[in-house]
Amino acid sequence: MEKPWLRFYEPGIPARLDYPPMLLDRILTETAQTYPSNIASNFVLRYLARDRITVGGKHTYQELNELVNRFATALYQLGVRKGDRVAVMLPNSPQFAIAFFAAVRIGAVVVNVNPTYTSRELQHQLVDSGAETIIILNLFWRRLREVQPNTPVKRVIVSYIYDTLSWHFRLLVRFSQQREADWVEVRPEHDIFYFDHLLKKYDPTPPLVPVQPEDIALLQYTGGTTGTPKGAMLSHNNINANVRQVQAWYPKARPGAEKIMSAIPFFHVYGMTTCLIYTVMIGGEMVIVPNPRPIENVMRIIEHERCTLFPGVPAMYIGVVNHPNVKKYDMSSIDACISGSAPLPMEIQERFGKLTGGRLVEGYGLSEASPVTHANPVHGERRSGSIGIPLPDVEARLIDLETGADLPFDNGQTGELLVRGPQVMQGYWQRDEETARTISEDGWLHTGDICRADKDGYFYIVDRKKDVMIVGGFKVLPREVEEVLYMHPKVREVVVAGIPHPTRGDDTVKAYIVPQDGSPPTRDEIRDFCRQYLAPYKLPREVEIREELPKTVVGKVLRRELIAEELERQKAAGERPAD
Repeated sequence: MEKPWLRFYEPGIPARLDYPPMLLDRILTETAQTYPSNIASNFVLRYLARDRITVGGKHTYQELNELVNRFATALYQLGVRKGDRVAVMLPNSPQFAIAFFAAVRIGAVVVNVNPTYTSRELQHQLVDSGAETIIILNLFWRRLREVQPNTPVKRVIVSYIYDTLSWHFRLLVRFSQQREADWVEVRPEHDIFYFDHLLKKYDPTPPLVPVQPEDIALLQYTGGTTGTPKGAMLSHNNINANVRQVQAWYPKARPGAEKIMSAIPFFHVYGMTTCLIYTVMIGGEMVIVPNPRPIENVMRIIEHERCTLFPGVPAMYIGVVNHPNVKKYDMSSIDACISGSAPLPMEIQERFGKLTGGRLVEGYGLSEASPVTHANPVHGERRSGSIGIPLPDVEARLIDLETGADLPFDNGQTGELLVRGPQVMQGYWQRDEETARTISEDGWLHTGDICRADKDGYFYIVDRKKDVMIVGGFKVLPREVEEVLYMHPKVREVVVAGIPHPTRGDDTVKAYIVPQDGSPPTRDEIRDFCRQYLAPYKLPREVEIREELPKTVVGKVLRRELIAEELERQKAAGERPAD
């Protein structure tokens, strides 16, 4: 197929790549052989700015690989076998890296679990995946115990955040955390084990399990912002291919020398690919931050550790550029950042570049594609509002929403974005019908995103198919309204949602705004401003000022949560009168 975007690849980026079959744990093994003494994980649990003391610890690649071998031996001795699902409910930490690589080393399937899940959400994922083993932080223990009898889980491995720290830091952190309300002292039983005890008990001699590159390595559950979360089955080959595509996209990377700010959660597939596995593949140093809040903590660590790459999400970069103390920190070590998960305003990209000297570009991906499919060239031409161009070996096309016919790239029409490439999932776990609706027989993945493309092959996400609003019989795309609102000087963050109206039968356009410092805009101000750029039926009928927007832990705004709030209000108040 025609690929006009190839003309905009930076020098050194090939149109096609080789993908030697590679098990994910072998990436770690080979890097440990090449860079045994390089720092693999630099765990920054806390940074005491006043004393410039880092509370944390470091492991070389040789040490990390040995810990993985010990934990793989432990899992096998506890009864985990090839194909078994192992749930990992941990924050960013060396324990996460150890658990992930150890599980795939013996052929198990990792199930990433969001630590912020409620008991109900946790139960659904454990039941749906069939996980019999879970590795969990003690702080999340109560939620698991509440639902464990209703799940297949029969062995629990409990980690404390200080498990891999030196004895003096262990004492310091333990003493501090014991005063927290969510602290739980878990006692070992016949089916409950301590993470650090297993590392000490077992030798680094895991069994040789015949794992194949086409075997499933990960069940990555979709965000669940629309409907019930589903497990995307990602093979070793899928993830390996995407990491190599990301590696090719940044040819300036220095093997064995980069420091990656790893603040985006590893349990999110974007964080796992770009911070965990990519870093290991290039022999870099993971600067592991378990909690990026407050964002000033991230800025301090970038300055202190001299991070060179900073994969993240828009909320992080917006937080940096809008922070009142941002100029206090020297972040000039940053060379490149790729933002994913949500739209990134060009104004933020430019302001971030001026503050740090680094290059911030927008990219795009989805769990079903391991996840990255598009990105703006890091040091080449980036275009405002664009998610960029397809990565090597990624095919992309647009189809008409009603007829399914292919659409040209240069006439401004919008359609559903379809992608095809070696990183596309094997399907949804135990959902054959959903898989058939999502992936065509010839391998095209339906993303569910409405998109347009220019003649050069730069793509622009317009909206999600399921988020389209119907107003007076006309379709309104939330992002179209949001882009206008971001131009308003009093708007810091905004999301637009269609609220079902009980009497009109269509949607009310509502804008939820986090204002800039100073007086918040009024409804009339917002409507008058939008009237300059939008048709009357697209104007926000309602405006709500909020201190913050509900977001996932990776910064994606939960539009559906806002709609659910409105529906609850309607239910409590009876039918809301028409405007």
